Amino acid sequence: MICSRFQLPSLRLMGTAVPKPLAVKLPNVTPSPLSFESPSAFRVKTFGELLRALCVFQFCSFPLLVNNCAKLMSVAQSLLGRRGVSLLLKPTFYSQFVAGENEKEIFKSMEKMSSLGLRPMLAVPIEEDLGESSGEKRYDDNMNAMLECVQMSHRNSWSKDPMMQLKITALLNPELCAKLTKLISQQPYDLSLLVRAMDGEPINFAGLDENEVSHFHCGLQRLNKIAEASVNKVRVLVDAEYTYMNPALSLVTMAMMKKFNKDGVWIWNTYQCYLKESRYLLLKDLQLSQNEGFGLGVKLVRGAYMDKERKMAETENHVDPVHQSWEDTNNSYNGLLDVLLEVISKRPESYRIIVATHNEESVKRAAKRVGSLLVLPSPVCPSFA
Repeated sequence: MICSRFQLPSLRLMGTAVPKPLAVKLPNVTPSPLSFESPSAFRVKTFGELLRALCVFQFCSFPLLVNNCAKLMSVAQSLLGRRGVSLLLKPTFYSQFVAGENEKEIFKSMEKMSSLGLRPMLAVPIEEDLGESSGEKRYDDNMNAMLECVQMSHRNSWSKDPMMQLKITALLNPELCAKLTKLISQQPYDLSLLVRAMDGEPINFAGLDENEVSHFHCGLQRLNKIAEASVNKVRVLVDAEYTYMNPALSLVTMAMMKKFNKDGVWIWNTYQCYLKESRYLLLKDLQLSQNEGFGLGVKLVRGAYMDKERKMAETENHVDPVHQSWEDTNNSYNGLLDVLLEVISKRPESYRIIVATHNEESVKRAAKRVGSLLVLPSPVCPSFA
């Protein structure tokens, strides 16, 4: 993600816009057709901001530059120093992708989005991959940044139903997540075990050594603190990451849902429709939520790690986990969209979805399907929260 690669050292929060909720007024009212051609979305942008966006996205269209941005940053820093690089990036890439350096700047960005009818969502762009792990203090610092994000989302007025993004690998060692994924494939884990660990109960996890168990407990308690601060205030959307750790991330997320989604949908999971197993995973979690009696929030995406997933599969002689074509991914996305909207129409209090896509056809499909569900004899209110 370009915004995290070019993030300045002192900056933690970025802004993302999410769709406004679809509200039901009267069953016989026909909603206005969606239009993606209106230039009104740019009315809060100055000419300079539009010119900057054009230049930044032109730069991002060159794979050679994007794929080597870390090296370019290192060279620039050696030539210009940290301050020089900051002066170069803040008015360009940073301002394009990041909401602000402090609450005042973030509030100004969010107010602009709100004036366009968008619901902003704060995100802390922190994640780690294998070999990048840090000590407990770094994870605690990340937790504090996320708690600050929760508080800021709750106390400001840019959204009546605020949301934030969370990456579990910012709070839990990715090597441990990869190991847990292997252990889960060999033996099932009881969600209640993780819930008790979130509450601080000392529990052993088969297959982990003493240090790993200690870190896992710390990570679960960090997640618990964020969830406790968010319930009844801010909805937390947990990101999916790589397939070699996703099962562990989903296990932890489901445990959070079991604990915190009893009376509302506050913890959400992300499903990557470019993966061949996405339908199986979502249907399994739907069944799990029904069996365990908790609400399920779904952020439906296509996916963002295709190149690395395919390279890893080739290197390790595994089956490519990603759909072979764009059309197959579209069919996967739209199929799961239909499944979820049908479920939501029957139990809107327990299931929610965010249609997280740049694909115009999928957005129109979702709106049309919602419209068809609203003409039922007993009107339902599927919620795009």
